[in-house]
Amino acid sequence: MAKFKYIGKYVDPNTDESSLKHKRDAESFFNSALRSGQAKGLAEGMAKGMAEGMAKGMAKGMSEGMTKGMAEGERKKALETARKMLSKGFEREDICDITGLSIEEIAKLK
Repeated sequence: MAKFKYIGKYVDPNTDESSLKHKRDAESFFNSALRSGQAKGLAEGMAKGMAEGMAKGMAKGMSEGMTKGMAEGERKKALETARKMLSKGFEREDICDITGLSIEEIAKLK
């Protein structure tokens, strides 16, 4: 009698076709469910990862934006103060000490 090869295994050639079909159908159903579960898990994992990544990115962007905005505001205020001090006749060295600007930056204001 001939042997039937069934997914890498040899089966008893006396096994009837309906039993083999039942085994193949059950294995096919199991593999399909497994692939479906893997796809669902992958999709859920990707969605969660993207949401977490977006949240972290937004938080980092907001933090960096706030830091940059604050630094720009402080610089503008220092320049404004230096202009006022120059108009009142303060010495450049004193303006440097008070505002934190360099001599070169103050010289550009005149």
